[in-house]
This record gives sequence, structure tokens and C-alpha cells, in this order.
Amino acid sequence: MPVREASSRVEIGDAMGQALLTLIPLALAAALSSVPITATIFILLSESRGRSGLSFLAGTVIGTFATVALAAVAGHALPGRPREHEALVGKLEVVIGSALVLLGVVTLARRSRAGSGRGPRWLDSLGTVGILPVFGIGLALNLRPKAILLAAAAGLAIVGVDLGFYDNLGLVVIYTAMATCTVSVPIVATILFPRRMEPRLLSAKGWIAAHSSTVGATMMILIGAFVIGVGVTG
Repeated sequence: MPVREASSRVEIGDAMGQALLTLIPLALAAALSSVPITATIFILLSESRGRSGLSFLAGTVIGTFATVALAAVAGHALPGRPREHEALVGKLEVVIGSALVLLGVVTLARRSRAGSGRGPRWLDSLGTVGILPVFGIGLALNLRPKAILLAAAAGLAIVGVDLGFYDNLGLVVIYTAMATCTVSVPIVATILFPRRMEPRLLSAKGWIAAHSSTVGATMMILIGAFVIGVGVTG
């Protein structure tokens, strides 16, 4: 019995490690997304940054967790026997990876045409719309094409290793924590150290306006190619 338990633990550990190797790049791509980072900075530079920041953080975390969890549940519901199910997951990963690459290329093309201008106008009034609307915006940002594709890829990565419920839940939590760290860390740091963070937020706002779209699009292309590779190799 001890030998069997030890071997099963090794198998679970290997599967968990395999899932993390796929999830971490996806979570980093989500974390480096320019829209939630820019929204966070605009909120933190507003007068109601404390309440609005926490509300936006709650919406972002809940929305990210929900989308990945739903993607994993949908992945488990895919039809077919184990081998057929595995092959279907691989094909879906190739499709999602291709969509990420295409989205990244389109974003780069639009960026080169538009130049380095400003972000969306709705960001200017983000700190004055109230707590509930900010919470809703945090939820809604997880419905962007990039966020949905990354969540779908993460859900398939979780499904592909065939772990138990609590292991799957742990993977969803890990992905959520990493994907939202660029929102959670600035918000918590600004609430704790507002004077120190304000000049950093102002400088970050300028840098993001100039470079974040290019960085995010390039990251999308690389992650899309990675997801395609995972789907092809199985």
C-alpha cells in the first residue's frame, strides 16, 4: 500500500506540474493585458481610489475566476472517450492558439496605423462612476476576446491533466491570482502607501499609453504559438 500511495502522489505531482507549465504563461499574458492595467491606474489616480479600487479589484478577481472555472467545466463536459476527449482538447487548443496569434497580429496592425495616441475615452471618467459600475466594469473586462481566449486555453489546460476537483480548484485559484496581480498589487500598494505610489502611477500611465498595446500584442502572438504547440504535441 505505501508503494501505491507514493506512486500515485508522483503521478499527481507530475500532472500538476504539467498543468502549471501551461497555465503560468497564459496567466502572465492575462496579467500584462493593457486594458485592466490602464483602468487600474486611472482609478488609483482618482479621488475615490480607495473604494473604487477595491470594487474594481473584486470585479476583476471574481470575473477571472468565473471565466476560467466555467471554461474548465465546459472542457470536462466535452463528449467522447478518454482518447477522443484528449484529441478534441488538443484540436481546441490549436484553434484557440491560432485565434490568439491572429488577434495579436491584428492588434499590432491597428497600433501601427493609429500611432501612439491615448487610450479609450471612457477611462477618463472611470474614477467617478461609482462603486457598483466599477465593479461591473471589472467583471465585463473578462468578456473581452483576449480574456475569453486565455480563459478558454487555461480551462483546457486544467482539463487536459485530468486531476481531482480540489486540484482543479487550486489551479483555477493560482491562475486567477497570477492573472490579476497587475491589478491587485498596485491597488493594495496605493491604499497602503498613497504618497509613494502616486508618482509611480503617473510615470506608468505615460509608459503604458506609449508601449503597452505593442507589448500585449507581441505577448499574445507568442502565447498563441505556445498554445498551438501544446495542442499539437498533446
